[in-house]
Amino acid sequence: MNESRDPTLHQRILSEIEGRIVSGEWAPGHRIPFEVDLAAQYACSRMTVNKVLTQLAKAGLIQRRRKSGSFVREPQAQSAILEIHDIKAEVQSLKLAYSYSLVKRTIRKARAEDGLRLDLPPASPVLEVVCIHNAGARPFCLEERLISLATVPEAIDADFTAIAPGPWLLGRVPWSTAEHKIQAVPAGTDATAALDIPKHTACLIVERRTWDSAGPVTHVRFTYPGDRHALVARFTPASQ
Repeated sequence: MNESRDPTLHQRILSEIEGRIVSGEWAPGHRIPFEVDLAAQYACSRMTVNKVLTQLAKAGLIQRRRKSGSFVREPQAQSAILEIHDIKAEVQSLKLAYSYSLVKRTIRKARAEDGLRLDLPPASPVLEVVCIHNAGARPFCLEERLISLATVPEAIDADFTAIAPGPWLLGRVPWSTAEHKIQAVPAGTDATAALDIPKHTACLIVERRTWDSAGPVTHVRFTYPGDRHALVARFTPASQ
């Protein structure tokens, strides 16, 4: 049978090579047989083999090196990247009026628990900010934030009564690394009062830390009533 008319030949070669990689039979770093050898093994053209290897490379399973051959790649994780978003824009996208209120602004020294949140040594100067974001007449989100004054000293002069700390920081500090943590928890006492919800209401908590070249910038914890918020992350495979 003409191999160009046999769609199962390509799939059989692909499946067999992929199976050896996924099963661990061919470990990371293992050299894939050369195209000419695979073509002889499967009694097909080198073009067919080349298409299979190209597909495996796009899938991130092998790495093709010019003049050296093809090798099994180390496994690579695929992750969703959450955008650092503007809550005001988020509320307005729901066709609701946005408002914001500052609840607390305190300059103090970092405590032991702050060191875990912001990766700072004890007694480092921090600015603690608590605020409420509203959507229409209802609380939308409770924001609890720490800002490192060692990294962002200009924050000491920002009162955050007219602008939330998130957009203020985004406009002034070119962060280089961000970390997100997402969890569902029952509302505690502070969230119950701030968000005007019954105690133990299911809430979505999004925690984020950012750094720049000078060190930790901020840690923020956003608490949303679970029935009023959802997270969507769009991502593509690294090969695309």
